[in-house]
Amino acid sequence: SIELRPHAVDTRTTFGHWEIDTVVGQKSGEDQVLLTMVERKSRYELILKIDGKQSCHVVNALRHLIKETGDAFPKIFKSITSDNGPEFSDLSECLKGLSEVYFTHPYASWERGTKENQHRFIRRHIPKGIPISTVTTSTVHKIQEWMNRYPRKILNGQSAMEVFLKELIKENILSESLGFYMN
Repeated sequence: SIELRPHAVDTRTTFGHWEIDTVVGQKSGEDQVLLTMVERKSRYELILKIDGKQSCHVVNALRHLIKETGDAFPKIFKSITSDNGPEFSDLSECLKGLSEVYFTHPYASWERGTKENQHRFIRRHIPKGIPISTVTTSTVHKIQEWMNRYPRKILNGQSAMEVFLKELIKENILSESLGFYMN
């Protein structure tokens, strides 16, 4: 539960705390979706195109992320906050021993406010109703890159990428293991 989440996560004073969600193109439930993750302190965004909104697809994407980041995963992903959607029902089991998982209260999107704000950036490029399957992986990477390189007032004019990289250096994490995600 989110009540157990440390205060430092709420205040964004420590690195490595993420919010996770999905972006759906069509409501049919048959289409691909975007799995989105944002690091709360830096606002660094990961966007992964997955085959559907089912839990198995979320778990597969996270397993791939764990494999790509290797030993750095627990340092980069100290905690992940999710809503109670069925696509995240296996999140705790998938991340057991690697990352703390917190779930928000039902119908409390403000408890993941960073994620909701980031979705507005995505919707500039992929309006509601557009099937995610029609959006190329290249386009998804370009959106992620644009979001992460965009200078932000909240970050004193720095981009999410700049803040994220500084935090990786502070944490003594080699960025080579993150090459796939560093757009």
